[in-house]
Amino acid sequence: MRGLSCIIPAYNEAPRIAAVLESVVGHPLIDEVIVVDDGSRDGTADIAAQVPGIRLIRLRQNRGKSWAVAEGVAAAEHDLILLLDSDLLGLAPESLAALIFPVREGCADATISLRGNAPWLWRVIGLDYISGERVLPKALIGAPEALRALPRFGLEMHLNRRMIAARARLRVVEWPKVASPWKGTKRGRWAGIKADVKMLADMFRTVPLHRAMAQIWAMIGLRAPPLY
Repeated sequence: MRGLSCIIPAYNEAPRIAAVLESVVGHPLIDEVIVVDDGSRDGTADIAAQVPGIRLIRLRQNRGKSWAVAEGVAAAEHDLILLLDSDLLGLAPESLAALIFPVREGCADATISLRGNAPWLWRVIGLDYISGERVLPKALIGAPEALRALPRFGLEMHLNRRMIAARARLRVVEWPKVASPWKGTKRGRWAGIKADVKMLADMFRTVPLHRAMAQIWAMIGLRAPPLY
């Protein structure tokens, strides 16, 4: 059976990362847990370091999510990769199992989560095309060098592009009890808006807006019915 490495990029998530790691560490379907601390200043790395059973990579300076994931992929020992955001609320072991099983059992080439608080439009069409929670093989992710060359938040658009090119069989896994907190909740209203604007700019630097719309349509074509 193919082994699976879980990669968790983290930046200033001290209040939330312990709960995420509690669901991940020791999970029977996860063979390795790698936390990449992206130059946090709030003790995120220190909290992760206290959790037995993880590999911690500390980046001296904040390089962005794309770079942090590249470091995790380069260090991962297994072929299958679970990408997981470090700020999730309500994550449970059964949520992870639902995301992992279709790929590990060969029923899909990749899975992607649809969280309970995903934007309304994404829930209507049944696809959050920029979700940070995915399971896919290293071959679909691509070389770490290519990830490092992406904008700070260009990762998901890059992954979409590669999945579409490969005609990957995609399963959407609904996570009704899992949420990702809004940036305004974590950083304050105006800081959150500023962070969202920067994230969107990086996304559309990676894939222009009109092509992003085409990505969504193409991924809907790859998608099998949602799994619960």
